[in-house]
Amino acid sequence: MQALPEHEPAVEALMLASRALVGLTVRALADVGADVTIPQFRSLVVLSSRGTMRSADIAEELQVNPSTGTRMTDRLVGKGLVRRVRSTDDRRVVQLRLTRAGREIVETVMAKRRASLERIVAETATHWQPAVTEALTAFATAAGEMPEQEWWMGWARNADLSD
Repeated sequence: MQALPEHEPAVEALMLASRALVGLTVRALADVGADVTIPQFRSLVVLSSRGTMRSADIAEELQVNPSTGTRMTDRLVGKGLVRRVRSTDDRRVVQLRLTRAGREIVETVMAKRRASLERIVAETATHWQPAVTEALTAFATAAGEMPEQEWWMGWARNADLSD
């Protein structure tokens, strides 16, 4: 579906902003020396925000095939960033949980991204009227993102620091 002509400037601005935000993430990942791709990092963020999940649930969240989700999580397990745990309700169900190293990568990358965003927002402060902030918040909500304070609280709720 193509954007209506009156929406095209917003779509173009979001495309540009999206590229900039991905660039911030790539630079932050490079700064921490994490051997993690953007899709793998997104999986780590999903686990950090949603808590323990099955591989199929992560694939659904990322809107990829289950086999793609399994391969991605297998790589994260191999890197020591995610570990498999048996469900306490049904031992046949294998769930995934961030390890301490996985949480540290997410925390460090997010902190670096936040610092970059704070710098950029300070440089463009005259453009940040409440309507812009409200529009971006509504956009993120419509895209299914949680506010940062909610998923950080999820860490405390779902934290298991044993690796």
